[in-house]
Amino acid sequence: MAKKKKIMEKEKNENIQNPENQKENTENLSKEQQQEVVDETEKKNCNEAVSEETKSLLEKYNELNDKYLRLIAEYDNYRKRTLKEKMDLIKSGGSDVLISILPVIDNFERALSSLNAATEIEPVKEGILLIYNSFVEFLKQRGVQEIEALNLPLNTDLHEAVAQTPAQNDETKGKIIDVIEKGYILNEKVLRFAKVIVAQ
Repeated sequence: MAKKKKIMEKEKNENIQNPENQKENTENLSKEQQQEVVDETEKKNCNEAVSEETKSLLEKYNELNDKYLRLIAEYDNYRKRTLKEKMDLIKSGGSDVLISILPVIDNFERALSSLNAATEIEPVKEGILLIYNSFVEFLKQRGVQEIEALNLPLNTDLHEAVAQTPAQNDETKGKIIDVIEKGYILNEKVLRFAKVIVAQ
């Protein structure tokens, strides 16, 4: 400290003695002061820029957080809605099938009521055959198909062998010779395997 004071006093004395030195020091001081002012201004601008950037980032964060919360709520609503639609579909999904079966039941009831009054058997047979054909047509419309089995080789993906009988000749060996219960498929999925008798 003492050295700085001595140096400053010496400079003052030199300035007093030499007016040109005094002018230079004044300019130097003003440059230093100007530099300090510039530095302070830059600090303020920097602080303002940081503050602006912080505000901007905070706004973006709030906006993204709001979008995120809305998206979660929207997804939750979508999940609930689809779950409700599935439940409704399960509850009422078979209703159109049942509605389509009702005419077949009506035809059976008419046939049963006409059985008591029938004097000939041929019209009753024809009526039952018509009901059977209408029911088979109904199944075809719904995609249900009968599994072909008679005189075909046994296919364990479609047939279930419930009995075996000796083959009468080599041609029938390993083939289905009788169908005990018909099998059905729905859209290439087995609803019921055909129960068959196979010749061995």
